[in-house]
Amino acid sequence: MLDVVRRTAESVFIPLTVGGGVRAVADVDTLLRAGADKVGVNTAAIARPELIAEIADRFGRQVLVLSLDVRRTPADSPAAGGSGFEVTTHGGRRGTGLDAVEWARRGAELGAGEILLNSMDADGTKAGFDLALIEAVRAAVDIPVIASGGAGALGDFPPAVAAGADAVLAASVFHFGELTIGDVKDTLRASGHPVR
Repeated sequence: MLDVVRRTAESVFIPLTVGGGVRAVADVDTLLRAGADKVGVNTAAIARPELIAEIADRFGRQVLVLSLDVRRTPADSPAAGGSGFEVTTHGGRRGTGLDAVEWARRGAELGAGEILLNSMDADGTKAGFDLALIEAVRAAVDIPVIASGGAGALGDFPPAVAAGADAVLAASVFHFGELTIGDVKDTLRASGHPVR
């Protein structure tokens, strides 16, 4: 994996975030030395929340992206803690019992610099972003929130930003040539949202 990070870092001229398998401060150090600008953590931080503070203390919070894979649950479910959103792992297949809104708040307090908020329910559906999830997490944290999961049309992006996302992430619509990044930027700009 390090070779892929090195080659990618040499080829792209935008900030590179790398995640997957990050379990310790040493892993972050290795990825940063290989060329990553930011590192994403998920499962290891759930298992050991102090990892967030350790990474932020060593490298600064701007390096750390806390990734949340979230599923909707009934609001009265103990797994969701009342918000109706539960943090999951293993590609959304395993519930953690953690309330997603509370976990985002705690992650920010511990030192996460950004939240990557992936709606596992919306992911791949092309039915639009989970606006209620974005709004709930935005209300709980004052760090950047990147919304992911559900993008299918140009009209899906402005509502996600209006709901509180600082950035929006999409994959398949670009991979399969259904949309272009330029078209998304133009749509956001036309909706009055700042675009870089």
